[in-house]
Amino acid sequence: MKKIISILAVALLTITAVSAQSTWKVDKNHSKLTFTITHLAVSDVEGLFKDFDVTVVATKPDFSDAKFTLVAQTATINTEIEKRDNHLKSPDFFDIAKYPTMNFVSTGITKGPGANRYKVTGNLTLHGVTKPVTMDLWYRGTIAGQGGKEVAGFQLTGEIKRSDFSFGSKFTSPMLSDEVQIKANGEFSKS
Repeated sequence: MKKIISILAVALLTITAVSAQSTWKVDKNHSKLTFTITHLAVSDVEGLFKDFDVTVVATKPDFSDAKFTLVAQTATINTEIEKRDNHLKSPDFFDIAKYPTMNFVSTGITKGPGANRYKVTGNLTLHGVTKPVTMDLWYRGTIAGQGGKEVAGFQLTGEIKRSDFSFGSKFTSPMLSDEVQIKANGEFSKS
């Protein structure tokens, strides 16, 4: 009898934990995924991805246990120069025919310095290579949006190295910096 009660208690705790979990989907109209790279060591070139999806799953209201999943369509890269965008889509860089997506799946989150600041670690897959990365996350708060739906805001910033992903390896520094700055701002609706 004690064994049955123990099993029921574990099942009840599991159901409670799952029901407390909330899922948040990115609002693409109020979100942006951008990057900056230095060209010839004297100027910055910026770009963005026009099509991406992000899901956040958390059980805590301060998102201190959040899990992030991102999928960006590499063919939607946009630097506002069509010739450059076409080159970035080629096998020299993103090779969109072979690698149509760039993916990030978080593996952990820890408290960072300051209120609502975190360090998010995860696996980034770019150009067929998966590497662990750590980014800074700022949880900007949660409010009631239109129709009373909860909306949460986040900003993610960090740096990756092209060389870690064998990305654009024919174009070394100072032509293109190895370091690429990442910045993402997003609004998320609770689903």
